[in-house]
Amino acid sequence: MLPVSQRIGSHTKTSGGLAKAALPYVDAAGSETLQVYVSNSRGWALPAGDPKQDTLFRDGIGERGLPAFIHASLLVNLGSPTELTVEKSVATLAHALDRGRAIGATAVVYHAGSSVDESHDGKALHQVREALLPLLDRAAAEGLPRILVEPSAGGGRSLASKVQDLEAYLAAVENHPWMGVCFDTCHAWAAGHDLATPGGMTATLDALVAAVGPGRLQLIHANDSKDECGSTRDRHETIGKGRIGAAPFAELFAHPATAGVPVIVETPTVEHEGHAADIALLKSLRVPVTGS
Repeated sequence: MLPVSQRIGSHTKTSGGLAKAALPYVDAAGSETLQVYVSNSRGWALPAGDPKQDTLFRDGIGERGLPAFIHASLLVNLGSPTELTVEKSVATLAHALDRGRAIGATAVVYHAGSSVDESHDGKALHQVREALLPLLDRAAAEGLPRILVEPSAGGGRSLASKVQDLEAYLAAVENHPWMGVCFDTCHAWAAGHDLATPGGMTATLDALVAAVGPGRLQLIHANDSKDECGSTRDRHETIGKGRIGAAPFAELFAHPATAGVPVIVETPTVEHEGHAADIALLKSLRVPVTGS
């Protein structure tokens, strides 16, 4: 296989055992990278993991050369006005970092969160700073996975939905060197970035780099959308079957900021076949690396 500018894979099931479920899934889907949950996506329970499965997974992705990413629970909200939610969010991220070390993950992704209530708007980013800086410092000191913030689809007093919002978000954590960004195409579209118009994806990525600087983009979630631009609705669709369409993804791959950045598909599918089709389509759109 020719060297490529972006590795493409999918969010991968783990039910039945991390290695036992995920490794056959990535093989069947044609994945070159993968993303997993290490706790319930909509719960606070923090399972310890199975050391045997962890070793098999770590060895398996190493043998295949697959960068692995962890997506933290969708409940995480460091900007919440509810103290218990913030405490559990910090514990969830700390758990994901430790599990990431155990399974050989590259980074942990979490959603930017929300202030929830207008009266809390002025406090939310300071709260993010107080919660996140100790985690970032520990991760950097111990060589744990990096932490990647993912802007939301908008609505609900989001702390970051438009890519421009990331400038203030990263400034809140002193532009910590262990902090990166995950760009989700469905979220960006829902937040109002018109990716479907020719040049729209390029302009959005230009704005992202202007907001956070070069090298901060470290993961891409490639998802089409069921809804119109600016809907603030986070409903993923099969690549090319939604409102964004396939062509903007070729534009994404051609942008210099995405070179070398892994791409994860989170499109709806019952089994690996759906992800395999999306991965194959995206592979046909990316730019091969020449002269290697």
